[in-house]
Amino acid sequence: MSTDGLNAMVEALLFLSPDPVSAAELAEAIEVQEESVAGVLDELERKFEADGRGVRLRRVAGGYALAATRDAEDAARRLLAKPRTPPLTQAQAEVLAIVAYLQPVSRPEVARIRGVSSDSAVASLTERGMIEERGRTQFGAVTYGTTPLFEKLFGLSGLDALPDPAQFDPTPEDERELRERLLKAGEQRLE
Repeated sequence: MSTDGLNAMVEALLFLSPDPVSAAELAEAIEVQEESVAGVLDELERKFEADGRGVRLRRVAGGYALAATRDAEDAARRLLAKPRTPPLTQAQAEVLAIVAYLQPVSRPEVARIRGVSSDSAVASLTERGMIEERGRTQFGAVTYGTTPLFEKLFGLSGLDALPDPAQFDPTPEDERELRERLLKAGEQRLE
């Protein structure tokens, strides 16, 4: 296969895939070496940026995906605004943050941290596919962790891309504003 043909094939598969795909998955589908695909991915990433296209190649959730430029995000939200799922509630956002940072974590641990029962929020997040069961504690409690969908929805390349909470000590006003921004961001990502 020619270089141009391989570039076109990788770009087409990225366009068609609803989920991020790894270089290995692309190589297997195209039946070429993974190194060839990795080179094409690097080239596509540079080319999209250099050409000023409205699409960028992003590394998210352990793979690659085509995404709109940050400049086009607001217009894209307006164009595609269709409430498919209800936004995250405050309880769901809190549980999701606890699971993301402490995974694997059990439901009783989440409830202890929040100070209230979190059964409903855990069930909702599991149903939405943002968290999943990861095993059991020595006492038999189910433990939870985040899914690739969580990383995709929040634009994370991996869990190591989560903000470092030790770097942030907010005032009560900052904390309120941050909570509102996080909830709003969560709502927009789910749309």
